[in-house]
Amino acid sequence: MFDLTGKVAVITGSSRGIGRAIAEAMARAGAKVVISSRKPPACDAVAAAIVAAGGEALAVPCNISDRAQLEALIARTVGHFGRLDILVCNAAVNPYFGPMATMPDEAYERIMGSNVRSNFWLCNMAATHMAETGGGSIILISSIGANQGSATLGVYGISKAADFALVRNLAIEWGARGIRANGIAPGLIRTDFSRALWENEELLRRVEEGTPLRRIGQPEDISGAAVFLASRAAAYLTGQTLIIDGGLTVKEPA
Repeated sequence: MFDLTGKVAVITGSSRGIGRAIAEAMARAGAKVVISSRKPPACDAVAAAIVAAGGEALAVPCNISDRAQLEALIARTVGHFGRLDILVCNAAVNPYFGPMATMPDEAYERIMGSNVRSNFWLCNMAATHMAETGGGSIILISSIGANQGSATLGVYGISKAADFALVRNLAIEWGARGIRANGIAPGLIRTDFSRALWENEELLRRVEEGTPLRRIGQPEDISGAAVFLASRAAAYLTGQTLIIDGGLTVKEPA
């Protein structure tokens, strides 16, 4: 039920961290994966590693903030593999850490443009091709910050809350064409993207003590859920967002 053989998956932000872990896991499950991020050498290295491990991968560099590059990403995928079955929107940015009151307009525009508008563009581009071959699975990587207020990551949380709404609406609009849309909301994961958080020893200690599993996550903790959402095992699951945070958000406040 978790076999992805014959499926083609595009994963944005897949040259490292959660995106790379998802790409590697989907390749092991049999999918042909498209590795995409801004830097060509990083994409090439991940694709080569997947091929060396016996998988099939194509590197297509892309800046998600550029609509033309997103269109080229989808066109190159379909042109090379002949189809598109799975889209994972993982790439995101957060150039600002601090209160919203002092946030520069440029930072706000970059966060909302890359994390919301780009996902909106790419999901609709991909869904059009998925519908032509009988359906597919769209997965958005959100964050538990979507359900929490923050004094330092407010607008990032707002952008991730948009993912919750986007998957619900995609599920409704495309469900009749066989397309499912779901999200994953990770807690604190040990990636380069979140390095400023987990390298803060006091913050790390508080998060670990407040998490029932007593640790922060690893990228591989997210990849299995992505394979599940892309597979036949999740054939009747759509419009939902899975929270994967070691139990952090279900623990009562201290």
